[in-house]
Amino acid sequence: MHGLRLFCCCVAPILLLGARAEEAEDAGESARRDRTHIESTLKLKEEKPADDYSGTLQRLRKIYHTSIKPLEQSYKYNELRQHEITAYPGRTLGSSATDGEITSKPMVLFLGPWSVGKSTMINYLLGLDNTPYQLYTGAEPTTSEFTVIMHGPKLKTIEGIVMAADSTRSFSPLEKFGQNFLEKLIGIEVPHKLLERVTFVDTPGIIENRKQQERGYPFNDVCQWFIDRADLIFVVFDPTKLDVGLELEMLFRQLKGRESQIRIILNKADSLATQELMRVYGALFWSLAPLINVTEPPRVYVSSFWPLDYEPDTHRELFLKEEISLLEDLNQVIENRLENKIAFIRQHAIRVRIHALLVDRYLQTYKDKMTFFSDGELVFKDIVEDPDKFYIFKTILAKTNVSKFDLPNREAYKDFFGINPINSFKLLAQQCSYMGGCFLEKIERAITHELPELLGSIGLGKKPSVLSCDTTGCGETPKNRYKKH
Repeated sequence: MHGLRLFCCCVAPILLLGARAEEAEDAGESARRDRTHIESTLKLKEEKPADDYSGTLQRLRKIYHTSIKPLEQSYKYNELRQHEITAYPGRTLGSSATDGEITSKPMVLFLGPWSVGKSTMINYLLGLDNTPYQLYTGAEPTTSEFTVIMHGPKLKTIEGIVMAADSTRSFSPLEKFGQNFLEKLIGIEVPHKLLERVTFVDTPGIIENRKQQERGYPFNDVCQWFIDRADLIFVVFDPTKLDVGLELEMLFRQLKGRESQIRIILNKADSLATQELMRVYGALFWSLAPLINVTEPPRVYVSSFWPLDYEPDTHRELFLKEEISLLEDLNQVIENRLENKIAFIRQHAIRVRIHALLVDRYLQTYKDKMTFFSDGELVFKDIVEDPDKFYIFKTILAKTNVSKFDLPNREAYKDFFGINPINSFKLLAQQCSYMGGCFLEKIERAITHELPELLGSIGLGKKPSVLSCDTTGCGETPKNRYKKH
């Protein structure tokens, strides 16, 4: 059923959408939608002093660079990340986080088929229609670039090669995808209040009859990079494009583990009569059900995200409520940006610690099995091929604060040790110095004390330095506060 097409439902919507396009050209101010709900929900008119997060971010950077990064680099965690889809499904930090990644604003990613209204939706949310800042839109595929819309003092376009070369931004790792991709990456700085707190990313629409290699760069890999870093992911559909082809299937495979950040949007809903809307809504779920195999499906918003008023004789109140719910979702991400960043880096530190413990256990087992007459290559091959025979993973589970659900996939370590000889690593017991202390103790202190203390200080509205573990409960795992429950 992946190739489901709703011919009976889509002829009328196409005619209506055509009429809407003509209407848009001649529409006066009276036909434009009121924006007060956007400004009030996102608090764009409030004159509040800027949040003073500089002290907290400085402390967060210090914890990362002094307590997490040394172990991360020593045990080459970035090499394991090359196999992260099988090793750790879900969101991950950069191989070696830059200050730009740590201090970056929340990222909202727009994905979906071509011409479903992604760029129009961004224009609408930012109020950019009929201004020099608006993104180009049209009925044909219009966005061929990855477009990053961010805040700046004045309207400015930034080429992809410049964004990748600027280490103060969070986009320097994109250089690894090659010059062909950087030519398809563009940044736009806009002086808008909402962009002071969030960054939008518009993506090329999915065209099922286009082969990936025709794009000239690894499209799926680039999408994965943005998916890994997005705080909120809007997957947009419209009533005329409900087909699920190979490229969309691949996209949803890449979204595995990120279900709490995904929001499905059925756009242009006011182009349908009530009965047709119900059929299309059901067909959308039917098409996506095999791709989203979770007990709680992502939230679906049904509305029309563009500046003109809703079509007459449609469910205006329903569409407006749906739109406000989506704006509240977006505002929640903005309000909790710092709490989530700290919790996320703590999650990253847990994975780095487990990786280091596993490498240490592989190395210790290798040393124990080696004799004077042993062939080192054969000995280690036997260990890597069947780690359970040597109790590698069971030994790690016996350690405190290691959950079996946090262990990476065993297969990932076959590839990891294929490019990183076991003899290139040191035992954790040897990773200590008189002045700097032990790498393992430092990352454990960050996980159990420093990062929870920093997270608790935000919730209590106090400076990070005045709290103790008695106050914040350092041994408890901080919750991801904007994961939808």
